[in-house]
Amino acid sequence: MGDHKEQPLRVGAAVRRRRRSLELTLAVVAERSGLSVPFLSQIENDRARPSTSSLEKVADALRTTAVELLAAADPACSVDVVRAENAEPGTGGGPEPEPEPRSRSLVRGHHQMHASEFTGDHDAGREFQYRNDQLMYVADGAVEIEAEGRAYRLGRGDTLYLTGGVRHRWRATVPDTRVVVVAVAEHIEAVRDRDRGRGRGR
Repeated sequence: MGDHKEQPLRVGAAVRRRRRSLELTLAVVAERSGLSVPFLSQIENDRARPSTSSLEKVADALRTTAVELLAAADPACSVDVVRAENAEPGTGGGPEPEPEPRSRSLVRGHHQMHASEFTGDHDAGREFQYRNDQLMYVADGAVEIEAEGRAYRLGRGDTLYLTGGVRHRWRATVPDTRVVVVAVAEHIEAVRDRDRGRGRGR
């Protein structure tokens, strides 16, 4: 129940990813496949479901197979539950060791949004730079974030929004800190209506 495998697939995103990885335009794929540009656009945006024959033509134009495109397709489900991981029970007989820092993805599959939960200490020396915008939310504990030459201290319930390209690093300042990071996925070409200036990355 709720398993991705039970859901229909959206092949459009897989077609678009494959086309972009080959650096091909819709016009080139249309010429190779014998299909129209508008129809290919509808396929990529999941507004049209290609027949087996059409999908094979698209696959040939993209130097792959229909089977491979379907294997790379996104599930079309609109709801997916990611259960919390069970905490490891203590063994008793003395002080418990410090829990290892860990992270887990909160979103399964290849989607437009990515979210991760970080628990415990964090490598303060590691610098991050995401292509697209992201939001950091402190679920428990406290963190210190350095971004654009300034330090920000966040406590439980605080959030920090970072636009794409901003270099930053962060660290937990109290034990058992939990931070949730939500970001627009790296494969998404976000619309930019302003110059992001220095620090803009690809």
